[in-house]
Amino acid sequence: MLRSAGFSFFVAGVMTLLMFIPQFFAAEVINSRGQYSRATISDVSREWGGPQRFGGPLLVVPVSAQVTQKKRVEVIDPVTGMVMVDPVKGQPRHKYVEETVTETRAPVYLFPERLDARISNQTEERHRGLFNVPVYRGQVAMDLSFDAGLIADALTDGETADWDAAELRLPLGNNRALRGNAALTADGQEFLFEPLSNGASGLKAELGDPRKLSALQIEIGFNGAQSLWLTPVGRVSQISMQSDWPHPSFTGAFLPDRSEISEAGFDATWTIPHLALALPHVSRESPSQQLREQGTFGIEFYQPNDFYQKAFRASRYGILFIALTFLTVLLVEDRKTRPTHPVQYLMIGLAQSLFVVLMVAFAEQIGFGEAYVLAAGATIGLITFYGITGLKLGRRAWVLGGALGMIYAVLYLILQTADFALLAGALLGFCALAAAMFLTRNEDWYGKPGNGPRWFARKPKAPVPQTPSAQAG
Repeated sequence: MLRSAGFSFFVAGVMTLLMFIPQFFAAEVINSRGQYSRATISDVSREWGGPQRFGGPLLVVPVSAQVTQKKRVEVIDPVTGMVMVDPVKGQPRHKYVEETVTETRAPVYLFPERLDARISNQTEERHRGLFNVPVYRGQVAMDLSFDAGLIADALTDGETADWDAAELRLPLGNNRALRGNAALTADGQEFLFEPLSNGASGLKAELGDPRKLSALQIEIGFNGAQSLWLTPVGRVSQISMQSDWPHPSFTGAFLPDRSEISEAGFDATWTIPHLALALPHVSRESPSQQLREQGTFGIEFYQPNDFYQKAFRASRYGILFIALTFLTVLLVEDRKTRPTHPVQYLMIGLAQSLFVVLMVAFAEQIGFGEAYVLAAGATIGLITFYGITGLKLGRRAWVLGGALGMIYAVLYLILQTADFALLAGALLGFCALAAAMFLTRNEDWYGKPGNGPRWFARKPKAPVPQTPSAQAG
């Protein structure tokens, strides 16, 4: 009974379940290493400039109003110049007078009538320890114009726009990312950018009377990493982005109208009307927060299927491949004379659990492809050698080695094609189960060991017929 086929399958099944434990710890090691990598990338990205965000330029015009107020003042004796005192109460006398004062009101915020923005960037790699961090250098050029006549529609009776104090504001995600010259020109006149006050990130420039200006041009150089965002604040906004990064992930409120993506990079364009933002074109309230929540779009510099992701997925598929290896051992072993011991299953399973950790350790040094070949070759060689020396499989160990080679080849294909990983894994598991059911269809699970066919063993030699003379002798 202890050497029957049914008991052997039971042992292999129990050992497969136990392999969830080392697989779990291997996955945790990979996940921890991946988190360390992501933390390093985040630190380097932040130091380089981090995710950059252009909030969209807007015109801000201060508003004031002349108001008449009643003011309580002390009564002055015109003769003596002293404060007059009430003889009954013994307190200074007061009176109310009217005076006209200038009161500051909420400014008017005006978006551009037209916003044409062209953004380009070139990526490069920074290194810290074992890790490579992709970053970019960018340049943005904007052409914009304002309809200053709309300011009057936002004023109430008695309010006056202070045209000479008008300023252009350009919110940014991080001023530290700016590089090179930040230029603002209009009609051949250059205006000086200054940082926004109150600790806000962004730039501002005093324009004077914007009614005297036509089109404005902005050119800014910047660094960044991980993502790039923009807010289309024009009545009509036409945005274009070009980069040499081959894996953009378009995200945010709007997807591009057109995009071309190749190994040489990408080129994308957007045309967005202000109606899509669901915000007034001119208002008395700062729209910064609303724009950040509703209208921002951009790209993320996506790194598809990096080797930490691949290794983590390999650890999730690991239990399937351990089960297939145990099944192969079960089919090629000699249950009659030398059945596989649970400890031997344990060592084979541990060798395969260490495969993903070994692969990550090599991949950090030499890259994923070479690391996979090296780790898979070492694992296959170790288990095949153990099959010859430990399991005493003889030439049947080469069947085990061939099965392992096929298993790791299929795993490599699964890791390389993330979109078809589930399909490939499901088909592999189904085909393996179908093959096991076919090969064991005549097995006597309750019978004595040795009953039923042995698919990978030598066929017994047929007895040599003896001649009558040999029998007589």
